[in-house]
Amino acid sequence: MTDSESFTPGRFLTLTDVADVLRLTAGEVLALVRSGELPAIRLGSIGQWRVEHLVLESFIADKYDESRRLALWNEAQFADVAELFADRRHGDVTA
Repeated sequence: MTDSESFTPGRFLTLTDVADVLRLTAGEVLALVRSGELPAIRLGSIGQWRVEHLVLESFIADKYDESRRLALWNEAQFADVAELFADRRHGDVTA
């Protein structure tokens, strides 16, 4: 698939298609599938893996959420405890 092609995914994507979307190798995508991190199904007599388009979109959204939570966690590790509870000490919070 080239960048000039217009890619309109069907319901199911091959691992190669998923690799193109995520800019990974097919082997890396297979590792995600085998670990259970990226849900996929096996179809056909030779058991080719397929990932549903909506599952891939959900996987990407989950990765964004995971990155956001990690950034917030890292930010909180550097916060001063007094800074976190400053409003409560001064009576600015209403119960």
